[in-house]
Amino acid sequence: MARHPAARGLEDDAALLDGWVITHDSIAEGVHYRPGDPPDSVGWKLAAVNASDLAAKGAQPAAALLSMAINGEAAWEAAFLDGLQQALAQFGMALIGGDTIALPEGAPRVLGLTALGRAGPHTPARSGGKPGDSLWLVGTLGDSAAGLALLRSDAEAAGPLVEAYRRPRPLLAEGRALAGVVSAMMDVSDGLLLDCARMAESSGVAAEIDLGALPLSAAFAAERGDGLEARLFAATGGDDYALLAAASDQDLSLCLPPATTVTAIGRLVEGAGLSLTFAGKDVPVPERLGHEHRTS
Repeated sequence: MARHPAARGLEDDAALLDGWVITHDSIAEGVHYRPGDPPDSVGWKLAAVNASDLAAKGAQPAAALLSMAINGEAAWEAAFLDGLQQALAQFGMALIGGDTIALPEGAPRVLGLTALGRAGPHTPARSGGKPGDSLWLVGTLGDSAAGLALLRSDAEAAGPLVEAYRRPRPLLAEGRALAGVVSAMMDVSDGLLLDCARMAESSGVAAEIDLGALPLSAAFAAERGDGLEARLFAATGGDDYALLAAASDQDLSLCLPPATTVTAIGRLVEGAGLSLTFAGKDVPVPERLGHEHRTS
């Protein structure tokens, strides 16, 4: 158990130590990416999911350490590193070291990255939400989950939904713009409903979400529709890397460039738990809120 104050009680997505935001995420073959995914996209995704944690804390990316498992497929590993380097360059992170281990032939890869970012004047936690705060979402939901569904039915599928699954875009500039004005913020990686429930629990409040307000891309709506079933799919699919923020008396759209997709989707209230509505009617909370990380 990490008990140092920098760990923030392990209730956040990153540690805060001496002006540095530090996070570590791993991706596993067959869990976070498909064995047939292009290796350069795997490298990109590993960098992006870590950068998204920095975005949620309003941090400026600076450097990364790589934990790489190899199994003798030199061409795969070279392409993976190319994709990783492309992403790190775009996000402003220098690769400064790490570790490499060899796996038995045929073993699934587990790849990890530690990302370091310079903290801004305020580093929002997921635990700062208050009753009366509005809930805002920066970005859209469901594209990655819809892309994964397409690949499961057709390994050769392509298009914007597949691209969203393979090459997520961390909202770094948006996170820095919002860090000083929000009560709480986190990225949406495991599913909006699950991550919203985590924010509410950490903040000691309840969350109300209007499913009808959830922002869906045109590509998602064309593939899945925009009714209740599609919106529950988008809200529980995960791998979105949007930003979820709570703010009091603040229109977050005024803090961001006009082209930014930012949507008020609900509010925090007294109590505990999660409640959902659609078209003015209550909706039962689904049993599965998102992707749970479990050990056996």
